[in-house]
Amino acid sequence: MSSQSSDTLIITREGAVTTIRLNRPERYNSFNREMALALQEALDQCATDGTRCIVLTGEGKAFCAGQDLNEVTDPNGPPLPTIVGEHYNPIITRLRDIEVPVIAAVNGAAAGAGANIALACDIVIARESSYFLQAFSHIGLIPDSGGTYHLPRLIGFQRASALMMLGEKVSAKDAETMGMIYKSIPDADWDTAVLALSQRVAAMPTRGLALTKRALNASLENNLTAQLDVEEKIQTAAGKTDDYSEGVRAFLEKRKANFTGQ
Repeated sequence: MSSQSSDTLIITREGAVTTIRLNRPERYNSFNREMALALQEALDQCATDGTRCIVLTGEGKAFCAGQDLNEVTDPNGPPLPTIVGEHYNPIITRLRDIEVPVIAAVNGAAAGAGANIALACDIVIARESSYFLQAFSHIGLIPDSGGTYHLPRLIGFQRASALMMLGEKVSAKDAETMGMIYKSIPDADWDTAVLALSQRVAAMPTRGLALTKRALNASLENNLTAQLDVEEKIQTAAGKTDDYSEGVRAFLEKRKANFTGQ
């Protein structure tokens, strides 16, 4: 295992799994400029260093409380357009564009931008004691970080609208029931479940998973005819991967496949 840490992130690498841990626990892992830019850099690194699964989680009791309001109210701090345009938007586009599966392991409160960063990940799991909160309405702002894009598509327009306007907490169990997240995990099983899921994903044909992600991204804007064309093109690319060849050979030879992500 290798690790590196800064004032805002703890990054560990075990095998092909890179875990990025938001590391401002005294501020419930709320974002400042330093942490936002560090996360962008960490994701860029994962795109090229052989990582086959990314786990995004938080240090301490919270996953992420969104924006650190102390930075917003600091007269020398970045203005709101900079925070949205330079901090959060690049994080969301990286999470959706990076051709590595990203697991959001929501270990505690996920509020504001923190909730929406989690929902931009490919697989979202959450401790049963955690919750999600679209906190923006409590201070007169609108949901950002892709919230108005992803949440209605996950749970429907009416429910998303109500949660955004009323700013109500959603428990992990309720989030699972309404389709906001993949699964809630009992607290006692949390560490084991995160490790098992990340190792499982990293051992899969991750090039194919990346191509699946590319197709899913396209589906958000396409009609059926256009999406069928996308599937044809991406399936053709998937059929040329080493992992596809290995998967077919393993099936015919009745053995476990050894995928490499190529």
